[in-house]
Amino acid sequence: MPDAVIAGAVVTAGHDGEAQLVVRVRYENGALGSVTLDAACARKLMEDCNAESAADLRGQPWQRLLDVLPQEESPCSTS
Repeated sequence: MPDAVIAGAVVTAGHDGEAQLVVRVRYENGALGSVTLDAACARKLMEDCNAESAADLRGQPWQRLLDVLPQEESPCSTS
């Protein structure tokens, strides 16, 4: 696998009760990481990937996440 890709995503409830999307990224070495997107970021990612469901994000390039994260003080988190 030459580049990291989105391995999957799941909708979860945030601490404030708002929906969030936890996106799993599989790196070139096989390791997994996650990015948590608020509803606005998740909506943009889904639109940018032409995804109708979280399952449709699987296999998308990880760089798609860069396009949805705000440049200043992102409400999104990574782990």
